[in-house]
Amino acid sequence: MLDFSILTENWDMYIKGFFITIYTSLMGLIGSFILGTILAIFRIAPFKPFNWIGTIYIEFFRNIPLLIIAFFLFTALPTINMQLDGFQAGTLALIIYTSAFIAEAIRAGILSIPKGQTEAARSSGLTYTQTMRYIILPQAIKIVIPPLGNQFINLVKNSSILTILAAGDLMYQADLISTRTFVTFDVYIFVAIFYLVITIPLSTGVNYLEKRLARSN
Repeated sequence: MLDFSILTENWDMYIKGFFITIYTSLMGLIGSFILGTILAIFRIAPFKPFNWIGTIYIEFFRNIPLLIIAFFLFTALPTINMQLDGFQAGTLALIIYTSAFIAEAIRAGILSIPKGQTEAARSSGLTYTQTMRYIILPQAIKIVIPPLGNQFINLVKNSSILTILAAGDLMYQADLISTRTFVTFDVYIFVAIFYLVITIPLSTGVNYLEKRLARSN
């Protein structure tokens, strides 16, 4: 049986970590979606330098551990007088890492749109940017909602990287509670429940949005 006194006696620490996790996740979701969209456009842009920038970024950050990115931001940037605290470094690492995966998902959606739509938009006088913004991206994002939802859920779980940087998230608070109470199983079960409180509504919302968009097509 779970010892619920662990939860009640340390409620303030759990709640503090819970809200820090939510905040960093929201910042990460917004930042990685914006950056990922820009990178996806770079990958398919008719300008070679943009292609190179997008390709190098995506292939580099998709193939190195999130932990390395976080440690680099936290420990290496101060050597060039760019000091980030644990929360800032962890959140920025989440954005940098997740945006590479989101970019590939959105790029796949863009490539699934018939090229004739782009050609028609350009021939009607729209610029490349306007074509992407008003014609292609809205359709592409609808198509890739399931993989985007999976990436967003992964981002929430990956936010536990902040623990390593002592940023006060759920896992960090759990480590403190475990050290203080000498209890491990119960402490981390409650942490898992808090994570489910975040990820289950997110997953449900993505599924609802996917079905709603499918009905509207």
